Amino acid sequence: MSGKAKKVSGRKVLEGKLLTVEVDQVVEPGASGPARREVVRHSGAAAVIPCLPGGRIVLVRQYRYAPDAFLWEVPAGVLEKGESPEDCARRELAEETGFQAGSLSLLVRLLSSPGFSDEVIHLYRADRLIHGEADPEPSEKLEIGQFDIFEALRMVAAGTITDAKTIIAVLLAAREICPSACSGPGL
Repeated sequence: MSGKAKKVSGRKVLEGKLLTVEVDQVVEPGASGPARREVVRHSGAAAVIPCLPGGRIVLVRQYRYAPDAFLWEVPAGVLEKGESPEDCARRELAEETGFQAGSLSLLVRLLSSPGFSDEVIHLYRADRLIHGEADPEPSEKLEIGQFDIFEALRMVAAGTITDAKTIIAVLLAAREICPSACSGPGL
């Protein structure tokens, strides 16, 4: 199948600081009639997995209101107006961990929840890290942790890490950090 949806009508029901919610009537490719779609419009985000020598990574633990839980995550943030994804990743890395990236490489662009959102997260790997002082936003209370990549993989398997972008980052970093342990069909 190919093609694009045709928007029949729509209305904005919420315009917030981080996102907009629209309710649209659309005819999707191959459909016989219109369907109602509720869509979260998002400016995009960047996330970064900081990789230290010896197969270690850096994660931050912070409280997230929506799931009402403390989560281990890769540093991440929303793209500011006019900011490139790479600049956002560098900014968030420095703010949340204090590290500066000597090199930054794009791992993947991912759709966070394509069933209802157009958010794209640009996921980077940071290497050759230079340590500095973290400077989180006043509302952020962060715990910084360093983990062996195998420990991080166990945290994913155990359900200790539940954030999707972080799971993807850990799996992709593990593939690069320990290719022999992560080699197999399709990996």
